[in-house]
Amino acid sequence: MAEELQFTPPFEPGIFDFLAARAVPGVEEADSANYSRTLALAGGHGWFHVRWDGRSLWLESRLEDPSDADELTDRVRHLFNLDHDPAAADASLAANPLLAPRVAALPGIRLPGCVDPAEILIRAMVGQQITVAAARTSLSQLVAVGTPSRVPRGSLSHMFPRPAEIAAHGRDILRGPQRRIDSIVAVAGMLADGSLQVGAADSHESLAEKLLPIPGIGPWTVGYVAMRVLGDGDIFLPGDSAVRNGYGLLRGDTLERARTIKAAELSRIGGALKPWRSYATLHLWRVSGEGQNAAVIRRQVPAALPLPAQPLPRTYS
Repeated sequence: MAEELQFTPPFEPGIFDFLAARAVPGVEEADSANYSRTLALAGGHGWFHVRWDGRSLWLESRLEDPSDADELTDRVRHLFNLDHDPAAADASLAANPLLAPRVAALPGIRLPGCVDPAEILIRAMVGQQITVAAARTSLSQLVAVGTPSRVPRGSLSHMFPRPAEIAAHGRDILRGPQRRIDSIVAVAGMLADGSLQVGAADSHESLAEKLLPIPGIGPWTVGYVAMRVLGDGDIFLPGDSAVRNGYGLLRGDTLERARTIKAAELSRIGGALKPWRSYATLHLWRVSGEGQNAAVIRRQVPAALPLPAQPLPRTYS
């Protein structure tokens, strides 16, 4: 039986597209209105499915241990940012002339959270300096070392690998620069033995203190983890290519021109967006994704055919 998830409207459902673009086969399934995944909880394995019907969000789940139900709901609420009241963020960002039309078109944009902090750290490290699609491919290969789910559902066959599993077997699966593999495996080992812990009790500052000294982890990873693990609404990523491209496109640059914008300029722009810079980042990611898709269409569609007059909807970079 499905349970309705409460939230303060409006709810902008582009978060489903964000999760779908990053969904790891075997662990997750997603489209523009549905998201499902396996999950390890205190009492055992489980899965959940969240559905958007255009007005309401519905949660369906199956758990080995029914006493995990409250914990599951808490994690789902964090993943979908359902305790966020969008009024203040939208009003603040709408005061920015560049962002005002985006906020008007996409009210209630949500900051994607997570269901497992250690998993997000590993996923962020795998995704550093490569495309979302390439990261998804690497993570799908890594699923082979994960534990098979005891409550499978359709293609949801495995749990996301635990840090100990990645530490033990990651070198056999991961591909790419050896230093990056070494860093991922080392961090997995630290998470497994408890010498490194990340979670809701952290702050952006404490995450930086823990993570920046580790080889292979830079400010982008710290900021991304703070956004998704802590739900920190005021993170800005001036070194992120999609933030750069989105800002340039929003002010009227070509994509080629946008790619020349420096991080220092973005940092200055970001200062004016406090205290809701994470939500501004989401808008810029969306603009970047629309621009990339439009560029692909222009390359593929003959010049004699008309191009879409409006940006492609709900696309994250």
